[in-house]
Amino acid sequence: MAQRRLGFWRRFAVVLVLPVMKVWTKRTWTGLENIPATGGVIIVPNHASHFDPLVVAHYIYGARRWPRFLGKASLWKVPVMGPFLRKVQQIPVERGSVEAVKSLDALVEALNEDGVVVIYPEGTTTRDPDLWPMRGKTGAARLALLTGAPVIPMANWGAQTIYDPRTSKLKIRPRTRVSVITGPPIDLSRWQGATPSRAVLEEMTDAIMLEVQALVGELRGEQPPAGLYDRPAKPATTAGEEA
Repeated sequence: MAQRRLGFWRRFAVVLVLPVMKVWTKRTWTGLENIPATGGVIIVPNHASHFDPLVVAHYIYGARRWPRFLGKASLWKVPVMGPFLRKVQQIPVERGSVEAVKSLDALVEALNEDGVVVIYPEGTTTRDPDLWPMRGKTGAARLALLTGAPVIPMANWGAQTIYDPRTSKLKIRPRTRVSVITGPPIDLSRWQGATPSRAVLEEMTDAIMLEVQALVGELRGEQPPAGLYDRPAKPATTAGEEA
């Protein structure tokens, strides 16, 4: 992505954020070559901290692509913030309503525009006490099945030392070590053309999250758990939340 193609608002976002990230973090990036230089792609990171979207965005920008994150649609109604999010091509997501179908359409459109769509399958920061990835929701699998876009597994580690969701403590310390790694596209060919039933989507999602968890283990230098952490049970939700 040539710098001149960013346009004013995306360039403005870079000017605001990039210098701060370069001072705040000391980065180890691995696997940048696994992010395709062109074309629509789905990137699926683990979510260990509220700070890691900035780390993930910095990495993807370093791969010369522009990250397009999902955000709660309510943010787009906030003065100043909403218009800015639209200008920098982020994607609003409605949850728990029929409007979720429109959110899926927006994701498909982003991929058709050769966008890099970042989906956190866990949907929130992990509830695992040791910050291993937990079992994901099925939105990324549904989008992959619908579009055939490659799914790139990503792991990040270190952002939790800046903001730890378990303690809600923020540490402002220059040159905090953060690491990001991506692997090659996940082989989801066994499900190609399958009907997106609940069972199929859950199988795909588990396959995605196990790839992510393996990368997290590589960054941590530890053997990951044998399975995925099951999120705490919640009351039944509408199907739209999975879109």
